[in-house]
Formats: sequence, C-alpha cells, structure tokens
Amino acid sequence: MNEPSSLSDPAAVAVELERLRGTVEAGFARVDGSLALLVQRSDQTDKQLADHEQRLDALERSRWPLASIGVLATVATAVVAAWELTAR
Repeated sequence: MNEPSSLSDPAAVAVELERLRGTVEAGFARVDGSLALLVQRSDQTDKQLADHEQRLDALERSRWPLASIGVLATVATAVVAAWELTAR
C-alpha cells in the first residue's frame, strides 16, 4: 500500500490482499514444518526414554541385592571362623 489514493482502487487492494495472503500461507507452511519437526523429535525422545527405562529395569532385576551379599559375607566369615576354632 503505497499511498492513500491506491486504497480506493479495488484492483490495488486485491493485489495487496493477494500478496498478504501469500505471505501468510508461506508463514503457516513454515510453522507447520517446524511443528512437524518438533513432533518427530518428541517421538524419538519418547522412544529413547522408553528404551532407557527398559534397560534400567533389566539391570535392576539382574543385580544382586546388597543386603543378600552382606548376609553371604557374614555367613562365610562365621563358617571360616568356626572352622578355624574347630581345627585347633
């Protein structure tokens, strides 16, 4: 819109509206592309988190509880001490 007299010209208004429409459509296309990329990255992050949680659960199930190891060490120490006492 160059000057006020062009506002009364319907053809000039139509050209400016078409130009504005094109700019808005291009902006929406750019925003849609950015949103699609963000959704894709979010999905990948969700999959990675689920994978890490599965691995962590598997590690927690496969490890020995620390209390059990402590009890085994205590029992082994008691057995060795008793054996030494009876060996004398």
